[in-house]
Amino acid sequence: MPTPPLRKNNRKPASQATILPKKTKPAGHQKKYRKILWGIFASLAGLTALLFIFIATGVFGFMPTFEDLENPDSSLASEIISADQKVIGTYYVENRTNAEYEELSPYLIQALVATEDSRFYKHSGIDLRSLGRVLWKSILRGDRSGGGGSTISQQLAKNLFPRKRLSKAGLAIRKFKEWVIAVKLERNYSKSEILSMYFNTVDFGNNAYGIKTAAQTYFGKTPAELDIDEAAILVGMLKATTYYNPVRNPENSKQRRNVVLSQMLKCDYITQEQYDSLSALPIDMSRFARQDHNEGTGTYFREYVRQWMNEWCKTHEKADGKPYDLYRDGLKIYTTLNTRMQKHAEDAVAEWIGGTLQADFRKDVRSERNAPFSNDIPDSEVEKFMDQAMKNSDRYQSMKAAGASDEEIRKAFHTKARMKVFSWNGGEKDTIMTPWDSLWYHKWFLHCALISIEPQTGYVRAYVGDINYKYFKYDNASQGRRQVGSTFKPFVYTLAMQDGGFLPCTKVPNVPVCVPLPDGTEWCPTNSSKAKEGEMVSLRWALANSINWVTAYLIKQFPPEAVIALTRKLGITAPMEPVPSICLGTMDISVMEMVSAMATYANKGIHIDPVFITRIEDKNGIVLEEFSPRTEEAMNARTAYLMLDLMKGVVDEGSGRRVRWKYGLKLPVAGKTGTTQNHSDAWFMGITPTLASGVWVGGELRSIHFNSMRLGQGANAALPVWSIYMRNILQDSAALHFPQDDFECPPELEGVNLDCTGTTPGLHQTMQGSYDEPTQDNLHNMM
Repeated sequence: MPTPPLRKNNRKPASQATILPKKTKPAGHQKKYRKILWGIFASLAGLTALLFIFIATGVFGFMPTFEDLENPDSSLASEIISADQKVIGTYYVENRTNAEYEELSPYLIQALVATEDSRFYKHSGIDLRSLGRVLWKSILRGDRSGGGGSTISQQLAKNLFPRKRLSKAGLAIRKFKEWVIAVKLERNYSKSEILSMYFNTVDFGNNAYGIKTAAQTYFGKTPAELDIDEAAILVGMLKATTYYNPVRNPENSKQRRNVVLSQMLKCDYITQEQYDSLSALPIDMSRFARQDHNEGTGTYFREYVRQWMNEWCKTHEKADGKPYDLYRDGLKIYTTLNTRMQKHAEDAVAEWIGGTLQADFRKDVRSERNAPFSNDIPDSEVEKFMDQAMKNSDRYQSMKAAGASDEEIRKAFHTKARMKVFSWNGGEKDTIMTPWDSLWYHKWFLHCALISIEPQTGYVRAYVGDINYKYFKYDNASQGRRQVGSTFKPFVYTLAMQDGGFLPCTKVPNVPVCVPLPDGTEWCPTNSSKAKEGEMVSLRWALANSINWVTAYLIKQFPPEAVIALTRKLGITAPMEPVPSICLGTMDISVMEMVSAMATYANKGIHIDPVFITRIEDKNGIVLEEFSPRTEEAMNARTAYLMLDLMKGVVDEGSGRRVRWKYGLKLPVAGKTGTTQNHSDAWFMGITPTLASGVWVGGELRSIHFNSMRLGQGANAALPVWSIYMRNILQDSAALHFPQDDFECPPELEGVNLDCTGTTPGLHQTMQGSYDEPTQDNLHNMM
């Protein structure tokens, strides 16, 4: 193959090469590129603007209107507010109560702004500088320490309208939505309003939603009362409520608190000296109290109000035509309860029942065959009581609902398990016992109820339904009815004062009385004391010493139907049979009704139905309803005052005199003790000019009672609770200003001497007409 010819190299040496100038692009090309760049920028801006327009108009789904921003779909707890303006409890799905900006501690504001959004007061919802920092550090450089770019307004938008599970694209759209919402918030609300709204939407863990509930839960304070370190703890929790929870993870909480404090230092909200001292403080959770329906002030009162409010909500509608929801609509329920008086009442029950009487009861009945049940009850009845207690228990009902057989349930009730039971020492204790034994254990406890009513208004000032709401849900104050015994006698005496012309010093014979019955038999009561048998005694002395014969004499003059009619005017609705024995209190009546009736005497004979709630407001403070009580004249003022004089004798010289000699109470008191058959129920009613209170004490069942009359009578079992309660109130005079004036005497009785030890004419008459100096023989004949 012939060799191809060599190509001639025409390239010149470098030294000889001709250097040509570089070609430059024409000016038109540069303008073209600029136009393209501006076009891209304009397109992006236009698309961004269009995106936000679509978002704002709801093209990409729901977008809140201004009305939605004003009324976000969040559950607000309804508050129960006491007469002295304390929030004593809430009803809720989420335990959230709103706080106004003025209610927030400045430390809360400073801590939040310094930690979450230091430029909060300089932007209008979106902080472009922060976004640029996040873009540069977090995205381009991969440095996650740069923090987030969300402003407080954006976080509020997220809280008001929580995110759902979304795709990445959906999440991006959602983020843009939050920007739009944040701008809307900034345009429609002030910075102060945005801060308070933010604090109201945050979950602080432990069932505490919003700053108001959180401050109370963790520190027992209002938001305004929080100190710097407490504010830093709560704000620090917002990063992760569980991880930085001061109760569960105190060390983590302390570290996070110090981060918040360092941010406050950086923003010049605190000094270096403050930071050094505050950052060294330990986490103090001694005042932590989880918001629980079983705990706190007035548990039985709160449950009573809850049941009443549930009925109220069914018959009252919102603007949208839907009935109010007690657990979501943030109602404010203003009640009559006084928290200081309530605490004194609860303390009195704990001091006497838990501190003294319970131990006396154990000693008194521990030798019984089926203690604490009385030996009068056969074993078969005891077994029936216990079987019913088992069936009423939560454990039984939950196992039954789960499909367990009776055999399986009974086996479980006789198998030991770790559990908590009630104890006067600390409220409860951990132990190991069978559920059946726990039923027996709780049957040992004596129960107590106390009600206090202001006679002139009907306001319920204190309400104790029993000794512990967590373990004993049954409300013995209003739900329960027990035999009232001699506390009923004043109603019989009232008829004698009003319709029979009797006076406190009128003398009647203290002799046996028998009252004929429709079936041809007779009812013949006995006395518990032989004092002054066969003598003429004043009504004052007879009531003071609870003489049954005298009360029976009066029921013979004023028939049972008349007594029942009077009690209806006094507000008592309990069923009563028109039989003579009602004069001794054989019927069952609630503590609430008895106290309400007794309050009538201190209100000059005008009965006022008990008042629990004064008004109800919606979440915006608009009054939905105000309440005024029903009133009725049950007796004239003269009769009411004479009855008070009679009942003062009970305290000054009769069965209630230990009010004076043991407890040293000097204020004017009208009262009445009551003890029922077998000492199953002990009562004391105490009336002062401005407060009527009643106490009942007894076992869960009538078959659980003292053997000793000395221990089980009303003067020993119930009267001390009332006396300790009143002593506590008087010692708290600086706060309560409790008056100690005497009962107001009506004009027609002014100057009249009601001292039955004297000889004032007209006030010591015996029974009209037949005799002045009766003999033993004619006393019996006149019965």
